[in-house]
Amino acid sequence: MRFSYSTITSIVATLVTSSLLASTADAAVPTYKPYDGKVSEDAFFEQFDLGWKSRWIPSAAMKDDQLSYVGEWAVEESVVLNGVKNDKGLVVKTEAALHAISAKLPHVFDNTNNTLVLQYEVKFQKGLNCGGAYIKLLSEKGLQYDSENSLEFSDKTPYVIMFGPDKCGADNKVHFIIKTLNPKTNEYEEHHVKAPPMARMVQTTSLYTLIVKPNQDFEIRINGVIARSGSLLNPDDFNLVPAKEIIDENDVKPDNWVEEEFIVDPNDTKPEDWDENAPYLIPDPAATKPDDWDEDEPEEISDPNDVKPEGWDDEEDGFWEPALIDNPECENHGCGKWIRPKIKNPEYKGKWSPRKIANPEYKGEWTPRKIPNPDYYEISSPSDLEPIGGLGFEIWTMDDHILFDNIYLGHQISEAEEIGNATFIPKLNSENELVILSDPNVEKTSSPDDPYLQSAIVSDMYEYALDNIGKFLGDLKYYLADVVEKPVETLGQRPGEAFFFSAVIVGTIGTVVGFWTLIINLSLSMINSYFEDDKTAYVGPSSSAKKDTAKSNPKLEIIEEKKGTKDSKANETTAKKR
Repeated sequence: MRFSYSTITSIVATLVTSSLLASTADAAVPTYKPYDGKVSEDAFFEQFDLGWKSRWIPSAAMKDDQLSYVGEWAVEESVVLNGVKNDKGLVVKTEAALHAISAKLPHVFDNTNNTLVLQYEVKFQKGLNCGGAYIKLLSEKGLQYDSENSLEFSDKTPYVIMFGPDKCGADNKVHFIIKTLNPKTNEYEEHHVKAPPMARMVQTTSLYTLIVKPNQDFEIRINGVIARSGSLLNPDDFNLVPAKEIIDENDVKPDNWVEEEFIVDPNDTKPEDWDENAPYLIPDPAATKPDDWDEDEPEEISDPNDVKPEGWDDEEDGFWEPALIDNPECENHGCGKWIRPKIKNPEYKGKWSPRKIANPEYKGEWTPRKIPNPDYYEISSPSDLEPIGGLGFEIWTMDDHILFDNIYLGHQISEAEEIGNATFIPKLNSENELVILSDPNVEKTSSPDDPYLQSAIVSDMYEYALDNIGKFLGDLKYYLADVVEKPVETLGQRPGEAFFFSAVIVGTIGTVVGFWTLIINLSLSMINSYFEDDKTAYVGPSSSAKKDTAKSNPKLEIIEEKKGTKDSKANETTAKKR
């Protein structure tokens, strides 16, 4: 029987879920109580209590006479690590399917000269292999309800902001997309935040918060901690504002434009005493042959102990010769023909080439001129979003049982924080206790108020590292672009960045080279050790220690240990290629 990947994943998830459910039964979990704190009249807050069906409408969008979004929705309790009894949320029920559901706001949400705060909980009860869990704030213009209160909500529905986690394979990010109308083209454009943070891939509940302030600053918080911040007007964070000037694509380099900064000096000539044929090394004229050097004695001799193998056939195997060994007579002095050692030739100058001088015709590196951008428009306050009439989830996912809860849209940061403290923190603490009960090997963190598990901490560290690497590469990319465009100005005004990036790159390369050098040296050392051990296996009589060991184990071969460098050198039998 063959199982598909999704089938195997479902089986594993079911087993894990069963284990966690058993742990839940053994733990005392708190009972759900609706949030009774104050919520502003112009804010929207959803806990999926009674009456949720009148607010949340599944999409009825059609494509080719068929329902586009076949994924089912339900409002139910968590089935994995249920930290609060009777607490229900909106749950994705169909794997490998498109899902869409939305709610119309009781009143239009206007963020003109105001702060936008969007916050909601996400729980990946079976993990997230590939899919989205983001929410869309829908433009008032895009909401189209029919007489039966059915919404044609789809990927074509205009939205103002898209925010939340999205993961498929190694691609893991928290989306923050703003959609604005280009007054020049009269078309809507998507603007993605640069270097988005990574989403938390844990089975406990996570809290995602987006804050957009009227001064154009923004924050992305995960579990109350700022994971990304910046400004809507900063080109390092967003490309909301088009460039004032663009390169003139019709501009061409003049034929007489000279980019060569240096040229060969036409007046330079080779000196008469310059010898291009002089060798780099010459015999040392000051060297003398040692008095005890014996030129009549060969450096190597045939091994007298090497005998021709019994099965050797000169006709088939070739003429047999004994192996060569170092001449024992030359152990304390040199033998063979004496040759002077070589030294660097003081007269060596190498191949002559004329010197280079500054090119009097040099004009610098040519760059095309810039012209005013015909598509440029000013936008001083992108936080003044188009009116928002609803919100919804329009996602595709391979995984089911994604749970959403405690959705807040308002203008008050403190209000969202109070909701998170009252709903999310107790829930996460309870879920953490259930994780510890389900796995006795998991230890509590040192702080009883810390809502993070050890596994989540490791995940955070990994995500934090990748997030910062992404930010570094993004900063490096834009800095290099500035250097290419305006090298003198950029290096002159921002030398600190040049030093920082250079130091990091050189340090990283040095670390990588050093690591692989260590690996190669260790490998070569192991190989040399192996062959050295192999050579000693053919040395004369054994030592007493080896004999005793061999007697106790008749399968062991008696091998003599090296007595010293002289004995080893004298008895080595290595084949010499002739």
